[in-house]
Amino acid sequence: MMDWTTTQCRVLHRALSPSARLYTEMVHANAVVFGNRARLLEFDPSEHPIALQLGGSEPVKLAEATRIAVAEGFDEVNLNCGCPSDRVQSGRFGACLMLEPELVAECVQAMIEAADGAVPVTVKCRIGVDDQDDDADLDRFVNVVSAAGCKVFIVHARKAWLKGLSPRENREIPPLNYPRAFRLKRERPDLTIVLNGGLSTIPAMQQALEQLDGVMLGRVAWHEPYILSLAEQALCDDTFELPVRTDLLRSLYPYVQRRLATGENLSHSIRPMLGLLQGLPGARKFRRVLSEGAHRPGADESLIEAALTAATDAARLETQT
Repeated sequence: MMDWTTTQCRVLHRALSPSARLYTEMVHANAVVFGNRARLLEFDPSEHPIALQLGGSEPVKLAEATRIAVAEGFDEVNLNCGCPSDRVQSGRFGACLMLEPELVAECVQAMIEAADGAVPVTVKCRIGVDDQDDDADLDRFVNVVSAAGCKVFIVHARKAWLKGLSPRENREIPPLNYPRAFRLKRERPDLTIVLNGGLSTIPAMQQALEQLDGVMLGRVAWHEPYILSLAEQALCDDTFELPVRTDLLRSLYPYVQRRLATGENLSHSIRPMLGLLQGLPGARKFRRVLSEGAHRPGADESLIEAALTAATDAARLETQT
């Protein structure tokens, strides 16, 4: 999720879920090759296992970006063939690549050769785009790309309408069609199929895992990050002890201090935390204190402590009324 799954966000998510595989924002291969790698590819050691999500459609550039990713220590390189934004369409990457499976296969093959077995190369896609609307199109895409060596497909179970819908509308209007992902797995049991799209409850994840190999969470993990701990316990390790949210936040103070010491504004660390108390009394007050204070000069981790205190006071008042 571009501009959302930053390193600050991923550090919080790792604290909530020891087992989850974390994914970066989509970064264009050209930016990796020619841009500010220290900024674009930054991650904290705690984030492992972590996948670099690449955008692009030039096999040579994607191969070079993959070599860089391996050298930087990423645990997976993922080619995004699912993003529906106008920017990616004009640049011939993202969801529009589902219309060109042979090109995607060339890209994947080049990336796999560049990785040289060090990390897996995976693909994230939709179930189709625009007028593609039968299983044959999805099958052809997966068959052609898997023949090039890709064995893991993360399937966002919505079509992408590149003509007429905004990126936001593409996340909400095209109906979810989980059965198409289920059918794909039945017909290609040799592949690892991970489901993405609309998964916002633990029962929904559990039901998906009865037929598929994994689930990927998107915006729900941003808006309600504690669901990652609930999923960790329910899906990965039933002995996992759910963290106390206040304790977890306080455990991140040293990390926040390190970020501030680089000259970074507190808001970058605060933003992913805003939803952590979602569903609890005092959550609105917590968000308000953080949002109003994060940009002020000199703001530091004491603002988080003040927000927790304000949330506790607000929760007490809510209980009394």
